[in-house]
Amino acid sequence: MDVLGVDACGKQGWVGIRLTDGAYAGSLVDLRLERLIGRAAEADAVAVDMPLGLVEKGWRAADLAARALLGPRRSSVFLVAPRTAWQEQDHRAAADRCQELTGSRLSRQAWALRPKLLEARECWIADGRIHEAHPEVSFRALAGGVPLPHSKKTWRGQNLRRSLLAEVGVVLPDELGEADRVPADDVLDAAVTAWSAHRIALGTAARVPEEPETDAEGRVVEIRC
Repeated sequence: MDVLGVDACGKQGWVGIRLTDGAYAGSLVDLRLERLIGRAAEADAVAVDMPLGLVEKGWRAADLAARALLGPRRSSVFLVAPRTAWQEQDHRAAADRCQELTGSRLSRQAWALRPKLLEARECWIADGRIHEAHPEVSFRALAGGVPLPHSKKTWRGQNLRRSLLAEVGVVLPDELGEADRVPADDVLDAAVTAWSAHRIALGTAARVPEEPETDAEGRVVEIRC
């Protein structure tokens, strides 16, 4: 069974970690998500760390539920604006639309994700293998339902995450190939989303929330772990 976990990694585009039967099988880096996924055409499931399903009004139930689960790591989940806010062409207009539909304005940090969010949504709509994941939600599941105490940016946090992955057979080598030039936290995020992709392929992955909402076209809006 082959799966792929993907994380956005700034100017480098996207980083992917491949697993075969739950074990590390290589890394991929590409500026375009569609190309990266195409290079793993045999994957049974693909998990991407990016909001995919968008609602018409209010905040997504998936984000509110994920924040409640994560406790001290709750700030790692940003609230995703409704669909029409992302259709605006500048931050001011998007923030105004978000205020209208949620009662709060869209942050500049969230708006900066717009190009990759729209790119990922396009892939998601076209490819039924693609699912939304969130690394901290996945690491919480990996740790037995306990949010991790240290940030992924810290030495202890990164070592803990690598150890947790190794305990379930996802052993990241010292030399990753294509991902050698990618920041360590992005590699770890891609690896744990790959772990979630493996659970999705097996049919054992959890859903956040347990009873997800749907978008205007009937697609499920959820985070898988």
